[in-house]
Amino acid sequence: MGGKARSQSSTPGGASIRTRTQSPQRVAKVLDVLAQTWAHAECELDHDNPYQLLCATVLSAQSTDRQINKVTPALFERYPDAHALAEADPGELEDMIRSTGFYRLKAKRLREMAQLLVERHGGEVPGNMRQLVALPGVARKTANVVLGVAFDIAAGIVVDTHVQRVSRRLGLTEQRDPDKIERDLMELVPKRRWISVSHELIWHGRRVCDARKPDCENCSLMPLCPSALSAQATGAKGQSKSGERR
Repeated sequence: MGGKARSQSSTPGGASIRTRTQSPQRVAKVLDVLAQTWAHAECELDHDNPYQLLCATVLSAQSTDRQINKVTPALFERYPDAHALAEADPGELEDMIRSTGFYRLKAKRLREMAQLLVERHGGEVPGNMRQLVALPGVARKTANVVLGVAFDIAAGIVVDTHVQRVSRRLGLTEQRDPDKIERDLMELVPKRRWISVSHELIWHGRRVCDARKPDCENCSLMPLCPSALSAQATGAKGQSKSGERR
């Protein structure tokens, strides 16, 4: 969950025509099913404070939460706060996060981020979208994670690869750009659900709606999912009367 922000605006632009024509009843049903299915969904990056969550989220780009959770205990013991991380030896830091992928760039971003936290915020993580996305390596996705999880501030909706995939398959958006997907979701989802729906969509993507082999048969959202229903219809047409594939 990293990368330099393309835009430092506090909110994305207006809703698409597709979003404005969504049935409120259908969207409400989707949200209800998500809430019921993933009632205990939460951030799966281990952390004790906003600083640790911010670092873990930056590291999670092109990696898995499981892998990040293996790396961060030693990392946070060695660099317990932004002051320590700002003074980190680049080579030592790279070695500690090597298994997360793109470790040289991530180490550089972490050090620069920590230095800016010290210079501008006294080493504390700001609870503000504008200030967060001004940090090296922090885009809206990372900022939304930190604000929602660490500060309980609903500034937007986290859009990672799972949210992108699931929201498109559910027909909640036709966009591919994360900022535009977030814009569409923010238009459809009540603000009080922005934080929780992020976790629910991520959990659904990780546990059911796999990128290559979605488990549609065991999906609680199947009756509401255009992609699943389309695949089901296509499969039915592809069968002979005896039930064998043509």
